[in-house]
Amino acid sequence: MTAALPLELRGVAWEAGGLRWIDGIDLDVVAGPRTVILGPNGAGKSLLLRLCHGLLAPSAGSISWRGPAAGEARARQAMVFQRPVLLRRSAAANVDYALKVRGLRRSDRRARVAAALSRTGLSAQARQSARDLSIGEQQRLALARAWASEPELLFLDEPTASLDPAATHAVEAVIGAMHQTGCKIVMTTHDLGQARRVADEILFMHRGRILERQAADRFFDRPATEEATAFLAGTLKW
Repeated sequence: MTAALPLELRGVAWEAGGLRWIDGIDLDVVAGPRTVILGPNGAGKSLLLRLCHGLLAPSAGSISWRGPAAGEARARQAMVFQRPVLLRRSAAANVDYALKVRGLRRSDRRARVAAALSRTGLSAQARQSARDLSIGEQQRLALARAWASEPELLFLDEPTASLDPAATHAVEAVIGAMHQTGCKIVMTTHDLGQARRVADEILFMHRGRILERQAADRFFDRPATEEATAFLAGTLKW
């Protein structure tokens, strides 16, 4: 399959309320390593994901897909939020609807829905109302909905922030399984333990800028900036 990646950001800025929340970011998002974005509250992590996904337009700079399938980039990516928006329908219907709006025929959707629910451990909840699922199950359903579309790139914004340890483990297992299929993962988290478990590389943000891009092991062992060192020690001030 031809690829839409890499995704290229050059001089990207985003302003609101007279403030520059994202400031001059240059970044290449490439296939392969699981990328985790770390930084203090207000660093711009979620804004960066929304800009990459196309939910926000940059105030300055450019965001462009550079792969041979760049024209199909919108259909090649998905995003899962901390609080996913679910339809007042069954779990299976939620997945089916996501495929329907992408133009898949009903005969093709049926198998994909069943496979996505199976891979996320939700087959038994297929006919249950999505609104009645536990928070952890709802998050796995959001992942099933994304996975069914077979994305090349998946953005995850604090996907386990409200979950207990067991539910967090289940979501991380799904993320790992998606990565194993070749899906590029770009994820924000405030949980350093999770970042150590999930990340292949770390992007460290502070005040709207990317200060470090390091292999995860190197970042946690030998951060290159004073800000990252203070962040890991819990002493970084906004």
